Amino acid sequence: MRKRKSGKTEIDNMSASFRKRFSRRWYAVSFVLILLWSLWTLLDAFVIPRDIITAADIVVETAPEGETSEGDADPGTLSEADREEERIRLLTDPVITDTSYNNGEVSIEIRYMRTLYTDIYIADVVIDDPAYLKTALAEGSFGRNLTDTTSSMAEQNDAILAINGDYYGFRDTGYVIRNGYLYRSVPAKDPNQEDLVLYENGAVDIVREADLTAEEIWDSGAEDIFSFGPGLVIDGEISVVEGEEVKRAQVTNPRTAFGVISPLHYLFVVSDGRTDESVGLSLLELAHLMKDLGCVTAYNLDGGGSSTMWFNGKVLNHPTTFGDTIAERGISDIVYISK
Repeated sequence: MRKRKSGKTEIDNMSASFRKRFSRRWYAVSFVLILLWSLWTLLDAFVIPRDIITAADIVVETAPEGETSEGDADPGTLSEADREEERIRLLTDPVITDTSYNNGEVSIEIRYMRTLYTDIYIADVVIDDPAYLKTALAEGSFGRNLTDTTSSMAEQNDAILAINGDYYGFRDTGYVIRNGYLYRSVPAKDPNQEDLVLYENGAVDIVREADLTAEEIWDSGAEDIFSFGPGLVIDGEISVVEGEEVKRAQVTNPRTAFGVISPLHYLFVVSDGRTDESVGLSLLELAHLMKDLGCVTAYNLDGGGSSTMWFNGKVLNHPTTFGDTIAERGISDIVYISK
């Protein structure tokens, strides 16, 4: 004889069935929520522009009409000889070749070298006035996910030579000063974060964010500050130690570096990488290269797919993000030499 199922058993079965259906729906809902949150995080980090400060938002103090800023010469006090010399200089065309530029006040020599199975592009720059060394932001504004290519920013700013900057927009922390304006004073999470400081008078320094606030650096006369790093050469000595490198820094990659040989004598250096033709450099290899080239100070800027050198209307290197396509990547900012 078949036994009847008790009412309790039927209830238990219904309850189990309900829990099973509920669990499946909950897992489905959870998966969708996690997927949406991940998508939003990626869009917020890489796509959606925010925290934008445009050039029009920046108030620059100027001297009252009829007065000149401290240190500025009154044009009316220039002698006839000085005015004639200035006129001739402005009328004289600069000497330009595929690998050089010289207008009497700005001298740039481009050279190429190959070492460690890597193609390296070096721009040797000597300027008479620190004002020729400048920086520019994508779309002329500060903000997350505002990007443009190195070549586009260089052309928009009438540059002679340009390299990529520190891609500040990729993160929410790290000091940012550009053209004398303090945009971001939030320190990096890494207590050993080193920044490159370019001062209004042409001096260059590498500082730790843990030692100084952004306001203190700004007050000391900083014109620009980059928070990528690390420092490669400090006081003529290599400051990168192989055992202290993070794992990804030990991998060979495209690299961009800024170096100083002497006051107003700079090196812009970019290496190719991630291809069969050019493997790239580690940070330690880059540091040795910068010291061998004569730098007393050298700093690592953003690398990888960002690494780009542009000179007189052309991209000199072969920028690539994944190695299969040679193309510039959109970035936040550039360092450049103006005409």
